[in-house]
Order: sequence, then structure tokens, then C-alpha cells
Amino acid sequence: MKILQRGSNPRYRGRPEDQTYPPGSLLAYGTQHILTMYGGVIAPPLIVGGAAKLSPGDMALLVTAGLFISGVATLLQTLGLGPFGSRLPIVQGISFASVSTMVAIASEGGVRPVFGAIIVAGLIGLVASSFFAQLVRLFPAVVTGSIITVIGLSLMPVAFTWAMGGAGSKDLGSMSNIGFAGLTLVVILIISRVFQGAISRLSILIGLVVGTLIAALVGKADFSKVGDAKIVALPQIFHFGTPTFQAGAIVSMTIVIFVIMTETTADILAIGEIVGTKVDARRVADGLRADMAATAVAPLFGSFPCSAFAQNVGLVALTGIKSRFAVATGGGVLVVLGLLPVVGAVVAAIPYPVLGGAGIVLFGSVAASGIRTLARVRYQDNLNMVIVSVAIAVGIIPIAAPTFWDAFPSWFSVIMHSGISATAVVAVLLNLLFNEVTRGNKPGASVFAAAEDEYDELGDSLDDEIRGEKRPVPNTRRSPSETVDTSAHAG
Repeated sequence: MKILQRGSNPRYRGRPEDQTYPPGSLLAYGTQHILTMYGGVIAPPLIVGGAAKLSPGDMALLVTAGLFISGVATLLQTLGLGPFGSRLPIVQGISFASVSTMVAIASEGGVRPVFGAIIVAGLIGLVASSFFAQLVRLFPAVVTGSIITVIGLSLMPVAFTWAMGGAGSKDLGSMSNIGFAGLTLVVILIISRVFQGAISRLSILIGLVVGTLIAALVGKADFSKVGDAKIVALPQIFHFGTPTFQAGAIVSMTIVIFVIMTETTADILAIGEIVGTKVDARRVADGLRADMAATAVAPLFGSFPCSAFAQNVGLVALTGIKSRFAVATGGGVLVVLGLLPVVGAVVAAIPYPVLGGAGIVLFGSVAASGIRTLARVRYQDNLNMVIVSVAIAVGIIPIAAPTFWDAFPSWFSVIMHSGISATAVVAVLLNLLFNEVTRGNKPGASVFAAAEDEYDELGDSLDDEIRGEKRPVPNTRRSPSETVDTSAHAG
């Protein structure tokens, strides 16, 4: 299966993300993206709807609306419309970061104040997008590598919970559930090892299909609800009533929106790193505008804030499919699922243990991408080792000690309860303090600096070779924040 060459498609302009594939391949790759994130899209509506004590019918509408809005947001993000959309292979979905805040609001007043708060907070985020994007220069490799690593680590509990049967499962942690997760994982590994090319790139999709089929044969996959689903259901405007606006809910949601913007910025930078394309402040701003525009419009259709899905960043890294058109095709699949609940019900029948087996590979690949980025960072004569160690340590606090920040002010705990945003804040601040503020810096002053070795000298030589320079002095050092860029030699 060959990539179409430049000239065969007018949309190809030489960037990795502008490559495209035959229609059948685009559909397969796009569907793989949707199967990967489907559980994450339907979970927030179910959780918030339960907190608001909605009827089963209204819960189904929340799920359908979430699929529809996620599809539209993905199309806007990947294809772009004027200043909206990063035009990168990024899947948009309903954000988990907002769930706890929405549950708190919905438990008191239902979903109408939730929708009102989202609209106002989304508009505030839309206005702030351009300014927020100017912070890209504060995200060198030592920062982005730490963030990407924590993104992967933060998602691992989700994968393991799925592997155990999913939160609330009656047989949570049973050997059969973990066995199906292991089976799916083994299928993915075998396909990745034995096959090459298109089949290997579809290893996640094939693993999900094989795992689901085997689960169905032994009665572990429930397709009974498929017959109850409507064939076609168009999105309804203000089905739950007109939004209401409460000051406290708006303030809380605005804080969450800035957390979401931080996470989306990190995902945009991560996907740029993985794809190997230029991501500047303008491109980040375009991506944030698409994110916030979709968020502000979502409540009209009965849905919640959108954000970039980190698990799909891992899928891009794992498969090597960098085309934004493949992800856009997946966005179209989401729109169809939002209009055809019966199709969505079939996809929803994928057992959580099967999703968990795939999630282990996907989320682990995100962390591996972060480690690869950190491997290019210089650790001699600077405090980059301290930046990485502290940022990652703070980022995994929500995983290791979920109640750690509970006694802190709510606005602070909302930020720090997200390992991704906590890592971003700590890494950016430490990088400013240690690398940007250079006054008083002394070479070799830190006892935490990594030991000098032959790999560091090799990196120096490689970096100079890439830039076409000769080293006038063998031990010449660059600035503390500069990294060894090996992307030109990547396979």
C-alpha cells in the first residue's frame, strides 16, 4: 500500500501530515483511530448523565451528541477552516479533565448550568487562544519530553482498569477479563512482529476485532442493546432546555478550560514531534481555536468540552500513519456514528478488557515517545536532569497518591489533579528558572548532572554534522537548553 506521491494529490505540499492514501486505507486507518478512543468519548456523558439523574433515553442522547460533536471537532482540527484548526492528525473528543467539575455542578442543578458554564468558559478560551499560543517558546525538548512521558504514564491506569473489566464491573480484575486483555495484546504483538507494511499498521484494529470476536464466541461481548438502538437520530438543539448561567459554575469551568488548553497544547506539540513537522505559535493558536470553538458550540447539541485525545497521539507514534486525512476520515466516521446510533451500539459492544489490551500498547508508546524526546536533551553543565525528575515526579502524583492535593484550594487542586497540566506548569517554571534566567549559572555546578560519556560526544558530533559545522574545539558546549536533533537520521 503506497503513499500517493507529490503531484498525484493537489493537497500534498511536502509536509508529512499532508500525505494521503487510497480511500479504503484512509477508512481503515481512520476507523482504527475511532475504535481506540470510542470508550473515552462515551464515558464522560454516561458519568455526568448519571450524576444529573437523567433517564436512559436522555443518557443515550448525551452519548450520541458526544460522538457527533467529537467528529465535527476532529474534522475542524484536521482539515482546518481559516484560522481554526492545526491541520495535524489530532483526534478531538469529550475531555475527561472536565468530568469531576461537571459532576459537581450536575449533582446540584442538573445539566443546564453545566451547559451554560461550558459556553461562557469556551468563549473565554477562544479569546485567549492567541495569547496562550505565544507560550510555545517555553516548551523546549526538556519540557515537551517530560510532558509527553507523563501523558503516557497518566493514561496507563485507564488501560489497566479497562483490562480488569472497566470501572464498576461486577467481575473487576477477574482472570478471564485480564486473559482477554492479554489475548488482545498478544495478537497485536504477533501482527506487529510477523507482518510488515499495511497489515502491521492495522495491528491495533485487527487486535480489537479478533479480541471482540473471541469474546463474543464465549459470551463475553454483549450485543443485545444493538437491536434497541434507533437507526437514524439527528442532533437535537437544546433538547435538555436552554442553558442557565451560574457564577460559581462558570469560574470553576473556566479553570478547567485553561487546564484543557494546556493539555491540548501539549498534545499538539507532541504530535508535531512525532510527525516531524513544524509547530509554531500560530499553529498552536489555530489548534486551540478549533478546540475552544467546538467546546463553546457543544452545549447547543447537548455535549461537553472537547480536547485532543492523547491515546490517539500514541496510535500515530505506533503505526507511523502521519496523515491528517486519515484522522479526518475517522472524524467522518464519528459523525456517522453520531447520526446512526445503531452503528455506535455495535462499536460500543467491544468489551473493556479488549480495549485494555490495546491500550497497554497505545499508552505505553506515548510514554516511549516522551523518553525518546528526553534522550535528545543535553544534561551536562545544566540542571535539565532536575527539571525532568521533578516535573515527572509531580506529574505522577495523581496516579500514585490521588488525594494528595485534596486539602489545597479548589482552583489549585483542579490544575494539579491533572498530571499533564501539573507537569507542564512545573517543567515550564523550572526551565525558565534554570535555563532562561542564566545569571549566576556555573558550568558543572549541579551534582545531579549526568556523567559525561561517549554517547554525549557522539551526539555533539552528530549535531554538528547535521548543521554542516566543524567543531573548532573538541569540548565546546552549547547552551543548556539546546538539544541534539537526530530527526534527520530517523528511519
